[in-house]
Amino acid sequence: MLASVALMTLDHRQQHLESLRSALSVAVYPLQLVVDLPNSFGEWLHESFATRRHLAEENARLHTEHLVLKAELQKLSALQAENLRLRELLDSSFKVGERVLIAELLSVDLDPYRHEVVLNKGSRQGVFDGQPLVDANGIMGQVVHVGPFTATAMLITDPAHAIPVQVNRNGLRTIALGIGSIDRLSLPHIPNSADIQVGDLLVSSGLGGRFPHGYPVGVVSKVQLDPGQAFARVVARPLAELDRSREVLLVWPARRAPAGTASDAADEAAEATP
Repeated sequence: MLASVALMTLDHRQQHLESLRSALSVAVYPLQLVVDLPNSFGEWLHESFATRRHLAEENARLHTEHLVLKAELQKLSALQAENLRLRELLDSSFKVGERVLIAELLSVDLDPYRHEVVLNKGSRQGVFDGQPLVDANGIMGQVVHVGPFTATAMLITDPAHAIPVQVNRNGLRTIALGIGSIDRLSLPHIPNSADIQVGDLLVSSGLGGRFPHGYPVGVVSKVQLDPGQAFARVVARPLAELDRSREVLLVWPARRAPAGTASDAADEAAEATP
């Protein structure tokens, strides 16, 4: 007993057994690792699952936010495009000079041989049969049927539609016929000797009293002269965006403007100006 105490006292003072303890600790260390392995592995596994679950939840949250932000961005883009279209229509209403009413397309006839659209305005807003329909670029067509809350309009490219036009450059009068193609109008019965060229602007002539004078209708895109025929083959491209416009203008000639129904953009702007 005394020898052990003496040995411990000597080691404490002179550190003679330090090398032996170091060697023993090195030998015992693998055993300590093996003994502690289940606990360490359990903690690592728990932390890994928790981290994976957290990352999965974070990824799902970010994915949802991404979808929401994309939807909002698309909505903002659509609102921006609609705002631009309405600004163009407003500018067009100032140029028109007659009383106008902005209408929105509810549906489009899918029949390839019938170019008709349904509008969200009807007789309660003063819409009438034969009323001209325009967009920011030119004449689109005319109303052919009116209900209390909706109206059906025939586009100028419908095979049953015809509109009196004239060449803006020289006043040459003709008729623009729809041929069932959304991007073409036919100008029949134009003599080979007539002064008409590719690029000529066609405007409404006002003849017949249906369409006011001077509205843009189309641009001549093809003039084909055939010496063997009495008339030239002339094709025009409509200026109105018939397959893209969503908001349109219903126009009242001055003599038919219904009081208190259609919005006169020019008058409203003049009243708002101090």
